[in-house]
Amino acid sequence: VQDEGSVQQLIEQCIQDEDKLYLCVSSPTIKDKPVQIRPWKLSDADFVLDASLPLDPRKTVFVGGVPRPLKAVELAMIMDRLYGGVCYAGIDTDPELKYPKGAGRVAFSNQQSYIAAISARFVQLQHGEIDKRVEVKPYVLDDQLCDECQGARCGGKFAPFFCANVTCLQYYCEQCWASIHSRPGREFHKPLVKEGADRPRAVPFRWC
Repeated sequence: VQDEGSVQQLIEQCIQDEDKLYLCVSSPTIKDKPVQIRPWKLSDADFVLDASLPLDPRKTVFVGGVPRPLKAVELAMIMDRLYGGVCYAGIDTDPELKYPKGAGRVAFSNQQSYIAAISARFVQLQHGEIDKRVEVKPYVLDDQLCDECQGARCGGKFAPFFCANVTCLQYYCEQCWASIHSRPGREFHKPLVKEGADRPRAVPFRWC
């Protein structure tokens, strides 16, 4: 809905049961079926827990499978309680509909909290009726130069790979990835790429 007034009219037509809203709709086969309406405030998509701290995208995690009713403030509080050091949380929304897509981002103020979150890999989001296990992984940026060669070995192109292993946590071009990850102990590291990015999905060596 483009007009906020239309949203208000929709809410006024709803039946309230405790803190939930329902609207009765009819179809050729079912009459007056109650369906739940979940309004979304645009302001609930972002929450800054500590405005005095700079937002570091390289200490930010991607949280997949976030329940759509969960607000940014609630995501921030859950993650801060678990790992500490949260300075920002955001809920990813559809660019056109502005409604939650089911994913979020959390930025930490320190490396220890960031590493603790990505090392856990999964987290149980518990708030009210919400109780869901979701995936946590590093938030991969698409505008980073290779941390090893600063673009010298790849013609200045942005690095296509990020290594989420705590012994690396760096962006690599294809040449530097192959060089670094041919070393003993690193040959099984798995490269991450930006969600939905048009990038190569495999590298010319073994990874699990």
